[in-house]
Amino acid sequence: MQRENDFTTGKILSPLLRFMLPVFLAMFLQSMYGAVDLMIVGKFAEAADVSAVSTGSQIMMTLTNLVTSFAMGTTILLGRRIGEGNGKEGGRVIGGSICLFALIAGAMTLLVPLISPLLARVMHAPEEAFARTVGYIRICGLGSALIIAYNLIGSIFRGIGDSRTPLVTVLIACVCNIAGDLLLVAVFHMGTAGAAAATVAAQGVSVVCSLFLMRRRTLPFSLGKEDLRFDGAVIRQVSTLGLPIALQDLLVGISFLVLLAIVNSLGLIASAGVGVAEKVCGFIMLIPSAFMQAMAAFVAQNMGAKRYDRARKALFYAVGVSTALAVLMFALTFFRGDLLSSVFANDPQVIEASAEYLKAYAIDCLFTCFLFCFIGFFNGLGKTRFVMLQGLIGAFGVRIPVALLMRREVPVSMFHMGLATPCATVIQVAMCLVCFYRVTKKSREAGGNF
Repeated sequence: MQRENDFTTGKILSPLLRFMLPVFLAMFLQSMYGAVDLMIVGKFAEAADVSAVSTGSQIMMTLTNLVTSFAMGTTILLGRRIGEGNGKEGGRVIGGSICLFALIAGAMTLLVPLISPLLARVMHAPEEAFARTVGYIRICGLGSALIIAYNLIGSIFRGIGDSRTPLVTVLIACVCNIAGDLLLVAVFHMGTAGAAAATVAAQGVSVVCSLFLMRRRTLPFSLGKEDLRFDGAVIRQVSTLGLPIALQDLLVGISFLVLLAIVNSLGLIASAGVGVAEKVCGFIMLIPSAFMQAMAAFVAQNMGAKRYDRARKALFYAVGVSTALAVLMFALTFFRGDLLSSVFANDPQVIEASAEYLKAYAIDCLFTCFLFCFIGFFNGLGKTRFVMLQGLIGAFGVRIPVALLMRREVPVSMFHMGLATPCATVIQVAMCLVCFYRVTKKSREAGGNF
């Protein structure tokens, strides 16, 4: 194994930050897919196109997050095998994961385009934007195999401690997506369809580049033809780790879709405004999200090497750095949400609605810096069922009920609607603190070094 990918010895903070930074940059660029779509559509198309892209991309982001979360099972299991120094078993993990995700890719490619009208209807897409929303989902759904392949490859790189290669491939793809958007939307005026087509094509570039770079480097595991099979033991382990994370993210994503559906019922301006706010939020939440992924890989390797003390210290370092950055993001989002929103829209009413909604997300920044680090930590420990539980309680026990309560206001306040999210996060952080206390106490009673 290459020394730079070994998280089990030496310093903690600097390797964690070196790993986290490329993850952050890759996530930033990946967020640019939907953001550039919305930005260019907002500048060169109509409000109906903005609504269609915001709703359609939110649905596709939910499905993509589902795949990414499930692939975390591969990241965690591979990280453990690398921490143990067992490259042969690492190859089995990769081979079984490829077969599993190939099956999922085929199912999504067939299913998503077929149910796209149903998804748009469930989301209460405004009538003026309904057909365009269906078109966006259908085109992106046809590219599901590319989305799944990219996320699986990324999970493999993160499992071996390499966050730089995914950064390179997503950078190339982002440039292609921007060029495609400008060509299809700004020049050929294809609107929503052009934005979707450019996104799918960019994902294809990501996959090709990732495979090319993977073939050119020495990897800390051996992958032979005999590993490319439906290995029941590997698939069960990957599913045991990844399925609770995926289910949690799916249901949490559904809770946000329900929230968006509630907002869509308020009209086109509210729908477009929250769509813009969600794009801005995708960027302001990147830092805690990057720490979450970095923590999972870091902790998984140290669990494999039985270095529990390093896993705990990494959590404290991550929370400290993430909190300092969260304060800055809070100030920018709360006081200048209109400036951030104007990047994605020209309509003053849309910008105003977005800025009001973003004030609630600014408050959420102050709590997600804790929550996401804890989630990454618990994922790395393999406690993915707890991660699922806290996510479900936050989503359906707090977020949706609070949003429905705020919907009854007359007139409805976009800021109050947005408060549903930080209310849920506070409860989830409290649950994580209790779980961390219990894990630490249990480890010390057993004579561990946690």
